[in-house]
Amino acid sequence: MLVCPECAHEWPPGTAATGEEATKITRDAVGNILSDGDTVTVIKDLRVKGSSSVVKIGTKVKNIRLVDGDHDIDCTIKGIGAMGLKSEFVKKA
Repeated sequence: MLVCPECAHEWPPGTAATGEEATKITRDAVGNILSDGDTVTVIKDLRVKGSSSVVKIGTKVKNIRLVDGDHDIDCTIKGIGAMGLKSEFVKKA
């Protein structure tokens, strides 16, 4: 299961993509357009709910995947695992 570090929402990995993703533009915290496979940097310490882990500011996340929903980035963070992030807490590297 993928887990949101902000609200602890869980969902299964590999959720089916829809054709609407192609028309949706996802932007980072400073307004840069994000796309699948980009590398981003976390701009705020993010606590992982249900765990004592913290995603520290400055953490680089490689090979992101954009999805629909309020947590629009699926990724794997080294040392923590698979999770979803909101684009407002990252900037393109």
